Amino acid sequence: MAKKSKKSQQPGGTPATVALTSAGVPYTIHAYDHDPAHPSYGEEAAEAMGVSPDRVFKTLVADVDGALTVAVVPVAGSLDLKALASAVGGKRAAMADPALAERTTGYVRGGISPLGQRKRLPTVLDASASAHATICVSAGRRGLEVELTPEDLAKLTDAVVAPIGRA
Repeated sequence: MAKKSKKSQQPGGTPATVALTSAGVPYTIHAYDHDPAHPSYGEEAAEAMGVSPDRVFKTLVADVDGALTVAVVPVAGSLDLKALASAVGGKRAAMADPALAERTTGYVRGGISPLGQRKRLPTVLDASASAHATICVSAGRRGLEVELTPEDLAKLTDAVVAPIGRA
């Protein structure tokens, strides 16, 4: 008889939720039906959860001077690549190839979480997160978000907190 993995025993179990549970961090899961026709994963999540888009953060993977780096910014805005590079002591940043981002993190585009990645990458959390008691980020798959404090997210990902988002 095959043994079930711990991941499959948890409701909504993803590497992100496993990491949160293992760390003893309080969090809330928000599941919704993902619509593949929706033009924006993050805006879809905010609408489905009834949460302001400035509290829902997207996880983007960029290449900073040849090193993959994670940027976590509000879905209501965009990433300032120059500010991201500066936040990690780099000179130039560009969005990473989506296939490389998926292979490196272990997640699919639209479901990349800053938590529980296959390969832990340097992470920068937009400073605007600090204005909220809790924020939502992908829990590791489309249609699944995790709500936690910005402080817990920064601590678990060893994130630098810096102004990297643009309205």
